[in-house]
Amino acid sequence: MELQNTAAEATVVDEPQVATVPTHRGTCFCGAIEIEARGEPLEMGYCHCGSCRAYSGTPVTSFTLWKQEDVRVLEGEQYLGRFQKTAMSDRRFCLRCGGHVMVLHPGLGLADVHSPVLPTVRFAPTVHLNYAETALPMRDGLLKLKDFPAEVGGSGEAVSE
Repeated sequence: MELQNTAAEATVVDEPQVATVPTHRGTCFCGAIEIEARGEPLEMGYCHCGSCRAYSGTPVTSFTLWKQEDVRVLEGEQYLGRFQKTAMSDRRFCLRCGGHVMVLHPGLGLADVHSPVLPTVRFAPTVHLNYAETALPMRDGLLKLKDFPAEVGGSGEAVSE
């Protein structure tokens, strides 16, 4: 008995490509708090305001700005302390090591995750905020704003290096 191949040619169907959203994880200085940020930051840069300088103990701070709903605490929420000096900035830090984790900006729906907290995010700054208050002039060719962008309540005014 001879079998005959009667199968029709197979049709290859292209399945739709599903875009994967990058997920970045990091911890506070001691590792007690683990956070996750999904996607990519909306903006990255430096802040020169006196409040950030005093809080961090540095002449300038770096930030990665995310939609608040894209950032979540995975572990160690019981160690997450907070300090809210103004309605604009709700600072979060580790109660064990004191490490800075993030600053929530509730009125804007944004979370500023300190850039060193998420080591898989390639820090590529594009702007300096509050440059009129700088204690450390930086000549790097990036946009320098006097305060904040106009769309978040600042003047949007650029200043020279």
